[in-house]
Amino acid sequence: MSFEAAMREIDAAHAEDPRQTENGPYELHYARRCTEYLTKLDPSADELLKLAVRAQHFRRWEVPRSGYPMTKAGYFKWRTGLKARQAEMTATILVGCGYRDADAQRVAKWIRKEGFKDDPAGQTLEDVACLVFLEDGFELFRHQHEQAKIVHVLRKTWPKMSERGHEVAVQIDLSPEAAEVVKIALS
Repeated sequence: MSFEAAMREIDAAHAEDPRQTENGPYELHYARRCTEYLTKLDPSADELLKLAVRAQHFRRWEVPRSGYPMTKAGYFKWRTGLKARQAEMTATILVGCGYRDADAQRVAKWIRKEGFKDDPAGQTLEDVACLVFLEDGFELFRHQHEQAKIVHVLRKTWPKMSERGHEVAVQIDLSPEAAEVVKIALS
C-alpha cells in the first residue's frame, strides 16, 4: 500500500476543482486546511484518518447544491448522496493504491460520517470539518444567511464537536461580527 500514492491521487482530483481561491483550487485549499487542523487535533493520527480527512470533500464541486431543491429535505438528500459518492470514490482509490478493502471501507465509513460519536477517529474528522468551516467558510455563510439561521446552524454544529474540538474552535480568530454571532449561538 502506498499512502503517498493515495494522497497524490486525492490531491490531483482536488486540483481539478475549477473554483479558484488565492491559494489555488478551492478543494485543494480546503483539503490542506483539513490536514492542518488534523495535525493540531491529533499529531499522531494514523494514515487512514489522514486519508479520510484529506478526501472528505472529494470531487464535491461535481455535485452542486443547486442541483437539488433548496429545502431542508433537498439539502439532506444532497449531503447524503454526496457523502456516499465521496466515500465510494475514495475507497476505490485506496484499494487501487494497495490498501485492504477493510481499511478502504473504514475510511469510507468516516467520510460518510457513520457512527462518528462512538469512534474517536470519526469524531476527529467531524471536529476537523467543523473547525475548517468556522475558520474558512463561516464569514461567507454569515453574509449569505439571516442571523437566526446562522445561530441555528452553530447550535447544531457545536454539540457535534468534542471537547478538544471546542478548545481549538475558541482559538480561531474570527471577525468581531462573526465572534458576536458565535457568542449569541453558544449562550
